[in-house]
Amino acid sequence: MLPLVITMGDPTGIGPELILRTLVAGRLPRKPLLVAGDQQVLLKTAEQLGLEFRSTALEDGRRLITIGDNSLLLQPLSQLDPQNLIPGEPDGSSGRAMVDYIEWAISECLAGRAAAMVTCPINKAAINAVGCNFPGHTELLGERCASKRVVMMLAGSRLRVSLVTIHTALSNVPELLTTHEILETIRITDRSLRQQFGLANPRIAVLSLNPHAGEQGLFGDEEARFIRPAIDEAQRSGISASGPHSADTLFYFAARGDYDAVVCMYHDQGLIPLKVLHFDDAVNITLGLPIVRTSVDHGTAYDLVGTGRASIASLQAAIRMADRMADKSNLTVL
Repeated sequence: MLPLVITMGDPTGIGPELILRTLVAGRLPRKPLLVAGDQQVLLKTAEQLGLEFRSTALEDGRRLITIGDNSLLLQPLSQLDPQNLIPGEPDGSSGRAMVDYIEWAISECLAGRAAAMVTCPINKAAINAVGCNFPGHTELLGERCASKRVVMMLAGSRLRVSLVTIHTALSNVPELLTTHEILETIRITDRSLRQQFGLANPRIAVLSLNPHAGEQGLFGDEEARFIRPAIDEAQRSGISASGPHSADTLFYFAARGDYDAVVCMYHDQGLIPLKVLHFDDAVNITLGLPIVRTSVDHGTAYDLVGTGRASIASLQAAIRMADRMADKSNLTVL
């Protein structure tokens, strides 16, 4: 059975702790969990948490990590000195390790040796400092998988949101919106809901940019110029898309189950309602890839490292979702 690969993320962040505490919590999927990471960092983390950590060498160079009755596999990809690791202060070796974990996981998935990848949070400045010039996981995955367009989706049990624009100043959003970009986001969302979530006819709500959907041009004309034409074209191609909907009312209907996903024009438009409903258990998913990738929906949480107080709910949800998506997946290069 192909494993789910979990990348350890920032060695000075919360990732190592989340992985070990998720292992302790149990209720793991049938697929093996394979961590791309660092044995000494995990060992130090286990000591901080008071966990009995056992590591057994395997013939293929991997390690079997056992805590209590639960085990996972480790692919050692770095040999960091945990004595030199300070929470929140990744150095060059930590930045390089973060990139190596991600690159290896991508290669395993593309080669068909892993069912999916689940990523723990990274420090974006640290990976850029070692020459990995991407704003984050999403853009790096798109480049390495040679995907023409990728879409960030955040998902929970009650709400899924896809973003047309992601990490950019709010003032830049109107000039970044085009009919093509909106249409591609709708198309990729629809295709992924069919191919990765098993939905036969996904219902997609597309939001307006302006209050009250522009109020017939009184509050802006992006709806008429870009958003409505994208929806019309999506409908002509057989996609069940509707809108532009006013964001101040649509999420009520989406959260009660009237829609399978909401296409949002900018980051906070989608993530504020998503995190109100799913602050602890939201999952970040990259759509448009030839592989399955999920992630925790939070950052490195430097202030919580070593305390045992960080919630493991998002990592648990990301693992469960990757497991389900891998089972349903009928992916092609998008």
